[in-house]
Amino acid sequence: MAAVTLERLTKVYDGGAVAVKELDLEIRDGEFLVLVGPSGCGKSTTLRMIAGLEAPTSGRIRIGARDVTDAAPGERDIAMVFQNYALYPHMTVRENLAFGLRVRKTPKAEVERRVREVAATLGLSELLGRRPAALSGGQRQRVALGRAIVREPSVFLFDEPLSNLDAKLRVHTRAELVRLHRELGTTMVYVTHDQVEALTMGQRIAVLHAGELQQLAPPLDVYDRPANLTVAAFIGSPPMNFFPGRLDADGLAAWFTGASFRLEVPPPERAATDVVLGVRPEHVALSTAEEHDDLRAAVQVVETLGSETLIYCRTARGEDVAVRTTARPALRPDDVVGLRFDRTRLHLFAQGTGERVGP
Repeated sequence: MAAVTLERLTKVYDGGAVAVKELDLEIRDGEFLVLVGPSGCGKSTTLRMIAGLEAPTSGRIRIGARDVTDAAPGERDIAMVFQNYALYPHMTVRENLAFGLRVRKTPKAEVERRVREVAATLGLSELLGRRPAALSGGQRQRVALGRAIVREPSVFLFDEPLSNLDAKLRVHTRAELVRLHRELGTTMVYVTHDQVEALTMGQRIAVLHAGELQQLAPPLDVYDRPANLTVAAFIGSPPMNFFPGRLDADGLAAWFTGASFRLEVPPPERAATDVVLGVRPEHVALSTAEEHDDLRAAVQVVETLGSETLIYCRTARGEDVAVRTTARPALRPDDVVGLRFDRTRLHLFAQGTGERVGP
């Protein structure tokens, strides 16, 4: 096992496009860390630089105590799992699993032992004689995982490995990867654009945007206290509701005034006047009495998902509001409803910088 340390890591492509900008990141020994962000944020480029498949423009990469910035991929003691499996089609499962070990001239008995153990762990024992063409997508992905695991590297790198799987298989494989990490205890760096994968798999998640680190924290910390508007808008589905407005505070109390409503909010941690109020859909409730309303809005769309219902509304001032509830209200488009915010779950961000100012 080994920690991975990135020091001011930067990648600038020909033409001046900046993919990663002065990224400082320490991935702990034995940690499962997820790099998450929208397409083009620099997460895959960062992973490829760790793997040695991309050369950084500047900065350093350390794996354990070794500086591997200029080391070849084969000298880094890492294993990488790709989105497209990258299996050898003419080889059987057994041969695919063993190939990397044989290239390294691992003794035959040791190769057989590792292949047998990994196949048993991943449920591939009955498939060792098949070729990739005779396997399902999920089975191919397990072979790709097995080929990485069998090498017993210091660090595993995963580049969106579940993207080609159907929804049910993604859920199953997510759980399998978390279980494998618990059993192996090896450092794992996992890249995804899927926030559900990030929140359910990572011990910590690093949110990237435009090549820069926005927040590094445990998943629930990122969800409950996003560091800025960028993180708040990306993490959460449906995304957080946002209302621009003005904040007036006197030290003991604070009031937010927006286009459609005014309400008392907890005093901010930092001074700000022009702010954006954020509230997640599950923290907006349908009001049962008009005198308790924070605002009123017309229903646009109702999505019934079985365990919950999503209600999309619009205020008279054109502000969109999403509501998540476990109830099944009998609502139709154009119905006007009262909405009330959970005062303990509000977020305030500065309009200019987007930085969190409280509560």
